[in-house]
Amino acid sequence: MPNIREHPNIRWFILLTVSVGTFMSTLDSSIVNVALPTISSAFKTDLETLQWVVTAYLLTISSLLPIFGRLADILGRKRVFSTGFIIFTIGSALCGLSTNVFMLIGFRVFQAIGASMLMANSQAITVSAFPASERGRALGLTGTTVALGSLTGPALGGLIVGLIGWKYIFYINVPIGIIGFIVSQIILPNDKRSTGREPFDFSGAFLFSVGMVALLFAINNGEDYGWSSTPILLGIIAGLILLIAFYVVEQKVKVPMINLSLYKIKPFAIGNISGFLSFVSTFCNTMLLPFVLQHSFNWTPETIGLLMTSYPVVMAIFAPTSGYLSDKIGPVFLTTGGLVINALGMFFLATIGIHSLFWYIMIGPILMGIGTGMFQSPNNSSVMGAVPKTMLSTAGGLNALVRNLGMVVGTTLAVSVFDGKQTRILAGLTQPTITQQVNASLSAYHTVMIIGGVISLAASLLSISRKGYLSSDLNKGNPSS
Repeated sequence: MPNIREHPNIRWFILLTVSVGTFMSTLDSSIVNVALPTISSAFKTDLETLQWVVTAYLLTISSLLPIFGRLADILGRKRVFSTGFIIFTIGSALCGLSTNVFMLIGFRVFQAIGASMLMANSQAITVSAFPASERGRALGLTGTTVALGSLTGPALGGLIVGLIGWKYIFYINVPIGIIGFIVSQIILPNDKRSTGREPFDFSGAFLFSVGMVALLFAINNGEDYGWSSTPILLGIIAGLILLIAFYVVEQKVKVPMINLSLYKIKPFAIGNISGFLSFVSTFCNTMLLPFVLQHSFNWTPETIGLLMTSYPVVMAIFAPTSGYLSDKIGPVFLTTGGLVINALGMFFLATIGIHSLFWYIMIGPILMGIGTGMFQSPNNSSVMGAVPKTMLSTAGGLNALVRNLGMVVGTTLAVSVFDGKQTRILAGLTQPTITQQVNASLSAYHTVMIIGGVISLAASLLSISRKGYLSSDLNKGNPSS
């Protein structure tokens, strides 16, 4: 029987296997949100407590991504990635079996451990499997998988909850996870055994994970608790102290958990920072637009969902195309142009009014989908192509962490600016009319969109600066080939 790993197109089977893990972990980031009201009724708990079902998942993934990236570079990518399937699948089953909200939150943490093992290694496995001439296209298809996971989550979640119950939004992962594990054992290349195993930096891992959880907790909940409240101030202070201590320790450890010298590689540093700013900018709109359309425009959830779908659909179309083009012409034009188009989309949304038509408002998300699709694949290709092959998983974990941090910071920035501007406009009005409330909401939304657009333009200026650091060898992918 022929060995499938010797098939001439094995790299595409590897990409398909990795995409299953990427799709599952991305899907589970969004599929739960639509079920929260139903779960709240089932467990007789308030939405504020239940929100930790989402928050705990996010915090766990963000704190563990670099750790599992580093472990994969030491123990092997296939080993860590396939174990991620097992943990994620077991965690999903346990979530469905939960009998109270605290069990569900705990099992979501367990599930997130598996998701972080999958996320931290997907880019590294993909980059290792493909030659430099096809890297951008492969990462573009991965970007499409992420978009499809985000797109499918709310729609599939609503369908499952309505037809068979909320528990099955978790049970659906079980057969997919089992298949993913089996296929990963057959398809993924075996890990090469190293002659001498490097030690793992446990002190660095502890300081980073706890510090990141504390800081992200504060950022994520600052608006709800109040930025001057004791829990938020303690979270910020503790998080910063622990992360500073982490930096100091990493300078002294012989084999650090995160080799900070990666950030001396200019394309890696520029790509990570511009990627972070891109997600901050994009997520300024992700949460606010549905809120404004529902509360100010009185649109139905179905209409809002249809409009919001335009963003991931357009992104799914442009991501593989831009990845393919970046293999031919390099990343600079595409990443910079994508960020500029994203900014134009946000500036356009700053012009919508209460009488704007559906098709007119949709232009904004479409432009943002084009811009994000143009930016993400070439940027990821540039970042991953700039690092040594032995550090691909570490780099992939850091790249995924940047995405999560950008989402959290963008959402928090948007809500803070929106609420602050709206409050200032309505200050002094004891009983504001509906018209005054709508005008205040729109004005605050416009302000957030302008800020998001400016952030995207700043990212474009940073992105274009990578041109001077992309040598012909780097563009050919020599560092990781």
